[in-house]
Amino acid sequence: MSLQIVHFNDPALRKKGAKVTRFDAALRSFADDMVATMHAAAGIGLAAQQVGRAIQLCVADLRAVENEFSWELDGARPPLELFMPMVVVNPEVIPVPQPELVYEEGCLSFPGIRGDVTRPDEVTVKFQDGHGTPHVLRCNGLLARCLQHEADHLNGVLFIDRMEPATLAAIDAELKAPKKRTREAAKA
Repeated sequence: MSLQIVHFNDPALRKKGAKVTRFDAALRSFADDMVATMHAAAGIGLAAQQVGRAIQLCVADLRAVENEFSWELDGARPPLELFMPMVVVNPEVIPVPQPELVYEEGCLSFPGIRGDVTRPDEVTVKFQDGHGTPHVLRCNGLLARCLQHEADHLNGVLFIDRMEPATLAAIDAELKAPKKRTREAAKA
């Protein structure tokens, strides 16, 4: 089932997610719905806040993009097809401080809006899957960027919060449209 993605200025996007403590069929079903929603929107990542739930859960799937990134999951390098789409619960993102790279990011909650964001190129992510099994993923490139972006959502941080003032100023006019749509939808 596809879920509704909330857009910029929706209060859900600014809520820090509660830690997930119950790993049951309902959680896995919700994660499956998030994956379907992400795929339907042609995204590579989606956080629970983006569908109106403030919990520490996000999903990612980078199988359809050129994998100009490397990864190590639990000490091995399995094919992406074996662990994606990923369900990432209660993530702890540990960045490798250098190098930091500038990359143009977009977000499903900001349709059509993109801007440069500086982030570490490599991270280690400690997380649980939808069954509560702990994992450690070390990755770089687009996968690292995606997981940092989604983990930010889980803490109420948006990619526009990470932009330099000049970058944010350049997209200010574009940000007014989703703000207005969100206000109008709240009135309906």
